[in-house]
Amino acid sequence: MQKISKSHPRYQSLVTRELIAQAMKHGIVHETGLIAHGRGEAFDYLLGETTIPLADSAEKIAAAALLSAKNPVISINGNVAALAADECISLAKNIPANLEINLFHRSPERVKKIAAMLRKKGAHSLYGLNPDARIPGLDSDRALCEKKGIFTADVVLVPLEDGDRCQALQGMGKIVIAIDLNPLSRSAQAATITIVDNVTRAVPRIEHWVDTLKDTKSSHLVKLVSTWDNSKNLAGVMSFLSKRLNSFS
Repeated sequence: MQKISKSHPRYQSLVTRELIAQAMKHGIVHETGLIAHGRGEAFDYLLGETTIPLADSAEKIAAAALLSAKNPVISINGNVAALAADECISLAKNIPANLEINLFHRSPERVKKIAAMLRKKGAHSLYGLNPDARIPGLDSDRALCEKKGIFTADVVLVPLEDGDRCQALQGMGKIVIAIDLNPLSRSAQAATITIVDNVTRAVPRIEHWVDTLKDTKSSHLVKLVSTWDNSKNLAGVMSFLSKRLNSFS
């Protein structure tokens, strides 16, 4: 990796870009993942590259949903593997939850490379290598999943943009948690709980709330999730972004 000075004002962003670029060279990230990352980074600029209170509220509810789930699954694609593999593995162990590899640009080679990477980092319960089910309503390879994983999950954490699958998973009656820096995307709009935050900040914050809520009664966790108003939270994020943009005029 190119040496990046920690004194650089955009150090974290440059490190993230380098991670994505290197992961593409190693076959973890598809080339179109670079475009998706750039789009997300633009929205992160607007957020101030920080976790805003509205995002933290969503991260708390996400933790409650994962803790109260019977079969929670964290979905992993190339960009997530490149940027937040350690954090997703740690979160999965803490809940506990399963990890499942799910790719739009799927190939056996990419799946195997991502699986090897996750296992090297300590992932134990890992699905996605041998799909034996399909998510109804999807024609792409995103439909491929495992029965013991995403197909029968009651709560699915979907980091990064995945609009069509979010909608399809919702149609199966699942609670879908999306991490998406674009509050206008289909995934953000379709999810049950939308976290408008960078995945590198969001996953550790969810784990923070998992630690905080771990001893909370299940009935209270369920109530937190059932009373969550995702549309209201998204509207608040849009208002925040609008005010930030107006402050520069």
